[in-house]
Amino acid sequence: MTVKVLVNAGPWLPVPPPGYGGIENVIATLVPELRRRGIRVVLATVGDSRLRAEERISVFDHGQFGHLLDPYNRVSGLAHAHLQRVITELRRRDDLDLVHDHVEVVGPSSLSAMGSGAPPVLHTLHWDLTKHREFYSTFDGGGRVWVNGVSAAQLASAPPALRAHSVGHVHLATPLARNADRHALPHKADHLVVLGRITPAKGQHVAARLADKLGAPLVLAGPVGPHHDRASLDAALAADPLTALNPDVRYWLDEVAPYVDGERVRWTGTLRGPARDRVLGTARAALFPVLWEEPGGTAAVEALALGTAVIGFRRGCLPELVDHGRTGFLAAPDDEDELAAHLAAAGEIDPAECTAEAARRFTPSAMADRYVELYREVLRRSP
Repeated sequence: MTVKVLVNAGPWLPVPPPGYGGIENVIATLVPELRRRGIRVVLATVGDSRLRAEERISVFDHGQFGHLLDPYNRVSGLAHAHLQRVITELRRRDDLDLVHDHVEVVGPSSLSAMGSGAPPVLHTLHWDLTKHREFYSTFDGGGRVWVNGVSAAQLASAPPALRAHSVGHVHLATPLARNADRHALPHKADHLVVLGRITPAKGQHVAARLADKLGAPLVLAGPVGPHHDRASLDAALAADPLTALNPDVRYWLDEVAPYVDGERVRWTGTLRGPARDRVLGTARAALFPVLWEEPGGTAAVEALALGTAVIGFRRGCLPELVDHGRTGFLAAPDDEDELAAHLAAAGEIDPAECTAEAARRFTPSAMADRYVELYREVLRRSP
C-alpha cells in the first residue's frame, strides 16, 4: 500500500515509552510493520521519541504525562498545542493521504472541524467510551473522520452516533507474540502478577486481598501515577504533601499499600524489557481483577505470549482475548470467590496453548494487516 500516513501519537509520552505507556507501545509496535508494507509514516509525537519514521514533528521536547492529572486549567492546553502543530502540518502540505489519530477527543474534534481541509482520518478509540457521552453522542465526522475500536465489546458500548462512524475493531498486539510458540517456556514459579498502572479500575486492591486470603505471593508491577518506583514516590510525598491528592497515589496509600509487606505482596514499580518478561513469564498466572470494561488488554496479550494463564473478571475485552478453560479462566464480575477458585486451578492451563494463541492472533504483523484493511476502507469511504 503506497500511501503516506500521519500517525498522531500525542504529547504525553515518547514512542516507544520508557516503561508504562499503552497507546505509545501500540504505536511503537504498529509503525515498523506499516513501513515494512511500504507505508510512509510521519509521526506526530514528542522530541525524545526514538521510533524510526520517514519524518517526525513535535511541539514538546519531552512527554507531558506527568502533568496529566494537574488541575484542568493548567493541563487543558497541552493536547491542543500538539493538535495545532498537527493541523498546521496538514494545511501546509498535500502529500499526506491519511491521518491515523490516537489523541482522545481533542484529535477527532479538531480533525473533523477541518472538514475538507484535512485528509481522511482513522481515529483509534483506546479508552472507555462512556467517559465523553456528550461528545460521542453527537459526533459527526463529516464523511472524512472514521473510528475503530480495540475490541468488539468496546464498540458495543459506543453511542449510536459514534458507532455509525466505525469501520471495525483491531485487537492489540505485542512483539512478544512473534514466534511465541517456538520459544522455550520458562519454569513456572508460585507467584501471581498484576501488570499495569496501579489505579482503582485495575483492581490491585482486590488482587492484594485475594493474595492475603489464599496465602499466595503476589507481584504488583506498574507505576503509581507518574512515579515508576518507590524511591520516586516517597521523595515526591516528602517534598510536596499535595502529591497525595493524585487519585492514583491516594488509592495506593489507602487501599493497596497496607497489604504490601515486601514478602507476600511486593510492589516492583515499573518493569521493562527482560525484567518484565521474567516476572510475567514465570508467574503461575496473570491476574486481571478489573473493575471496569477494559477496552484493550495489552497486558493480557503479553501474558499469553509468555505462556502465562490469564485469570480475571469476565469484563470488557477479556472474553475476546481469553479462551476460558484453555488459555485462562474468567469469573463473573466482582465474584471474588469464583476468582479465587480459578486461581487455585491455574496449573490446569497449558502454557503452550497460551503461546500458540498469541502467535496466531496477537503478533504485530496480524495487527498491521488489519489496520491496512481499515486504511483502505477509510480511503474508500471518504471523498
